[in-house]
Amino acid sequence: MIPKFNHSGVLPPTLPGGDPTLQAHMSPYPASMSAVVIHFATSTERILILEGMLRYREYLLSTGIENGFQWLDGSFVEDCESTRSRPPKDIDLVTFAERPAGYTADKDWDTFCDKHWEHAFDPDAIKAAYSCDAYYVDLSISAQFLVRRTRYWFGLFSHQRGTNVWKGMIEVPLLSDDDDARKLLKGLISS
Repeated sequence: MIPKFNHSGVLPPTLPGGDPTLQAHMSPYPASMSAVVIHFATSTERILILEGMLRYREYLLSTGIENGFQWLDGSFVEDCESTRSRPPKDIDLVTFAERPAGYTADKDWDTFCDKHWEHAFDPDAIKAAYSCDAYYVDLSISAQFLVRRTRYWFGLFSHQRGTNVWKGMIEVPLLSDDDDARKLLKGLISS
């Protein structure tokens, strides 16, 4: 369930009225791609960003990156139209995923990354092509480094830059209902 924006125009860090000591009541909030579309496809700008995100997810899946999830954040998951008087420019996301089958050895993974660098791992190219400020965390790295990377992204995503307002984020599995989300977007565009 994606909660409504709070009085600060952000997703609350914990469910309103929920118990912040329960993981199920705290951010990141699990959601399907259809739920993300239903909740956030409220303007032409947002629809275009969601279309880009769906294309980015499609590319990742086409390479075999499918065992993982994405954290969604940034002004896209805020009510920036009200709080900043502008639509979002992109969506911030970090993909946490296992290496695809056949690329688990470091040498093979390096070859894979080189081959797919522009569309899967290069933040500047991804932003230009898909409207996603996107980053990647390899779930095959050492546990100690994985904890550090997760701490970094959670710390960055759980607070609004500039104001330090504590906020929530969304978590979407890589294998979700993207086809249904695309149909929902097409329906919004044609109406």
